[in-house]
Amino acid sequence: MEALVAADLSKTYSGARGRVEALDRVSLSIAPGQLFAFLGRNGAGKTTFIKICSTLLIPTSGHAELFGLDVVERAREVRERIAIVPQEGRPFFHLTPREHVEEYLRVRGASGESARSRADEVLAAMGLRGFANEPAYRLSGGLQQRTLVAMILATEAPFLFLDEPTLGMDPFARRQVWQVIRHATQRGSTVLLTTHYLDEAEQLAQELAVIEGGHILYRGTPEALKSRVHREVRLQFDSGFTVPELRPYGEVFEERGRLTLLTTRSVVPELTRRALERERPIHVGPVTLEEAFLALVGRGIEDEVDPEGGP
Repeated sequence: MEALVAADLSKTYSGARGRVEALDRVSLSIAPGQLFAFLGRNGAGKTTFIKICSTLLIPTSGHAELFGLDVVERAREVRERIAIVPQEGRPFFHLTPREHVEEYLRVRGASGESARSRADEVLAAMGLRGFANEPAYRLSGGLQQRTLVAMILATEAPFLFLDEPTLGMDPFARRQVWQVIRHATQRGSTVLLTTHYLDEAEQLAQELAVIEGGHILYRGTPEALKSRVHREVRLQFDSGFTVPELRPYGEVFEERGRLTLLTTRSVVPELTRRALERERPIHVGPVTLEEAFLALVGRGIEDEVDPEGGP
């Protein structure tokens, strides 16, 4: 049995421009114990998908099952098997990280001793031991986010929905969270992750899907998506070059004033020389998941969908 199965899942909203399909007949399955990344720009449909599958929204059509349980008809049973870090989540400002974790575990049925022991373990793993007894209002945004993630990962729930779990964290904290997420899947939890940090998806995901405009554009491994680019390196230019000038060398994308060229190693010396002659910076590196996403969607993951396109 699959951990999650969505079949022809659709969600329609009414906006200023009329009816908008936030999800349009999305079908997706996730195997038990898998760490699956769901990637898309803000407004592409990924958070709507998570809200439906975690019983927070009713689909317009189609259905989803979690461990064989319909998420609408058997919502209460589904909730007993899941835990979720929502994108818009906020801690209770008067509670400490320890109180957040312990009380959440108690609400879910853990004994006092079990909740204390599990809280100690997770807070240490998340780098929160030194802040365990500080009220949340005294913590930075990144520490508050870590507190929310610690609450959810402490549950050891069979299915974990992590919607932008490392948002606002520094690189070191993100890597601490990665280790705890990996440990969750090693214990047997299934994880559905959304993130705008594509290095995060590349490091963690066994499989991923890319959604754009409510449609799934790709489903497969990160490596297979990168291989579709058919280019060896990326060159990035902040200024000094134009799209027509670079187009003969490969695929060119422009976003937020920066040009990205996906090309072969053979052209690097020539373009580097020209950049030096013009006294302009050039950034050279291997093709990553970020470039693969850019090539697939035509826009960077940080570029937001038109807000009239639905929630």
